Amino acid sequence: MTMSRRRFLEASAATTAGLVLVRHARSARPRTPLKVLILGGTSFLGPELARAALAAGHSVTLFNRGRIEERRREAGRAHDFMDKVEVLYGNRDPNLAADDWKPADQRDPKAPKGLAALEGRAWDAVIDTSGYVPRIVKASAELLAPRVKHYTFVSSMSVYASNAQVGLDESSPVGTMADPSIETMGESFENYGPLKALCEQAAEAAMPGRVANVRPGLIVGPGDPTGRFTYWPARIDKGGEVLAPGNADDPVQYIDVRDLAEWIIRLAQANVAGVFNALGPPAAPGTRCTIGHVLSACMTNSANDASLTWVDAAFLRQHNVSPWGDMPLWIPPEGESAGFHQRSNAKAVGAGLTFRPVSVTCADTLAWFRGLPEAARANAARGLSPEREAAVLKAWHERKPG
Repeated sequence: MTMSRRRFLEASAATTAGLVLVRHARSARPRTPLKVLILGGTSFLGPELARAALAAGHSVTLFNRGRIEERRREAGRAHDFMDKVEVLYGNRDPNLAADDWKPADQRDPKAPKGLAALEGRAWDAVIDTSGYVPRIVKASAELLAPRVKHYTFVSSMSVYASNAQVGLDESSPVGTMADPSIETMGESFENYGPLKALCEQAAEAAMPGRVANVRPGLIVGPGDPTGRFTYWPARIDKGGEVLAPGNADDPVQYIDVRDLAEWIIRLAQANVAGVFNALGPPAAPGTRCTIGHVLSACMTNSANDASLTWVDAAFLRQHNVSPWGDMPLWIPPEGESAGFHQRSNAKAVGAGLTFRPVSVTCADTLAWFRGLPEAARANAARGLSPEREAAVLKAWHERKPG
């Protein structure tokens, strides 16, 4: 079925109007400002954490390897907070120097090594945005444990062993590895989730009862280096016939990077520990966000008239159009993926997680994308190529009934 932009918006108006969204809430300034240490802090979530912490009246220290300018260029956003934060250089790996990422002939033999810059220092809250293997997380958490009150580890929804059931919460089993000493992600990134789960356990072991293990869904918004959400506002902004995957009511879950950052700061302020699924919207009982809501919001902000042609999952499989990859954000709610976009976020919402409206996330992401240099746009909005999209749409229109 092909639907024009106007018809789509009219058809979705009643649903959109009825979708009650939790109002975005700014962090109130705390009575006592915190000293916040961010491990990482230069890429996507890290800068938003710095901005949120500063806005809430806290002081901020970043610990990283010195790739700030490189990360800023990748994000296409100014790091407008750098003159307001302290920066310490080192390496999460105690055995490596800060500049290990440079070619060997460009490294400084006097570059800070390991976690030395953190020794003897104290902070109220630590936010770990860059832990991927348990040995690394264990090293920083154990070093800091005697001198910090609260540790937030940014984990992932990928920790879960199965996505087959709908509505599972934080108590559902996590993935495991036959050899937990492995530190590589694997050919198909199969170790990513289990390694994140082991990182959570390492942080909790070092600081029992003082860790917030935050499991975000897909993190989206301005500055996203992955292009896994930006494809949709960018593609629809071009106009024309758009291949829309599955059904308009297929559920989706994600988290705006700004909502995630501001909530993590609130957790630190309140000294909240535990495990949380950080994903949404929706926030209103009995409602859910769908791929239709997202594409509708994108069409509202489009500079050109676009029409959506919904192509079912079976047809997309026949034509090798992959969910999540070729069709970012979307995964059909069936089989082993039935619960992928239908995890419970009740615990996080109860702990104060709030959400911007879908329309705001889409509009702000598109505005950021439009401001990128032309050469940077391809990587910022990765998905189905225009040639393949046209070919699949042609095949869809030419298919024989039945």
